[in-house]
Amino acid sequence: MNDVRRVRDDEGSAPRLLALSDGVFAIAMTLLALDITVPDGLDSAGLAHALGEVMPKVWAYALSLVVIAAFWRGQYQLFHSVRDVDGTVIRLVLLSLGLVALMPFPTTLLAEYPDLPQAVAIYSGAVAAMGAVQLTLAVVVWKRPWLGTSPLPDAIARNDVADLGATVLVFAAAVPLAFVSPTGAKLWWLVLVPVRFVTGKRGKRLREAAQRFRA
Repeated sequence: MNDVRRVRDDEGSAPRLLALSDGVFAIAMTLLALDITVPDGLDSAGLAHALGEVMPKVWAYALSLVVIAAFWRGQYQLFHSVRDVDGTVIRLVLLSLGLVALMPFPTTLLAEYPDLPQAVAIYSGAVAAMGAVQLTLAVVVWKRPWLGTSPLPDAIARNDVADLGATVLVFAAAVPLAFVSPTGAKLWWLVLVPVRFVTGKRGKRLREAAQRFRA
């Protein structure tokens, strides 16, 4: 009997899933910029006014670009040592990609209505939903070591879960907060900056230590 591992019909390879993910992330990032335009034929004063009008769209674009890039990087790290994927992983990744592809809509809402609670709440909910799906995906991959070339160390997995959990909590809490103060909800997002800095540094240190141990 040969040593080839049998793969069920509902399974596939991680590289193919990542290739699909890269395409969806790239398209979503591109669509974010489509609303950033100014009318043709403006004079100097008109152009200055138009640039002022378009700046909320630029700000919303930059914010969503950072958010989507962070999720893309997190997914790449998550699948770094994953070789095979089963049906559960595939469904979670597809759900995640569907939410990523939807991000241009809440981004447009935030750009057009930055001071309205509904727009801030919808944007916060969209990011929280993406985080919740990726958090579930991280736990599934962690608890199924047979999908990877080597088991994900518990310390790294716990750090990744803490990082994603913080993202979900901050943006989920911003949903009701937006109806009290839209500006306060947007400022509340900044709580993630120091939190993710700490978890990011710790994750990098843990991964470097794991690579040295394998070497």
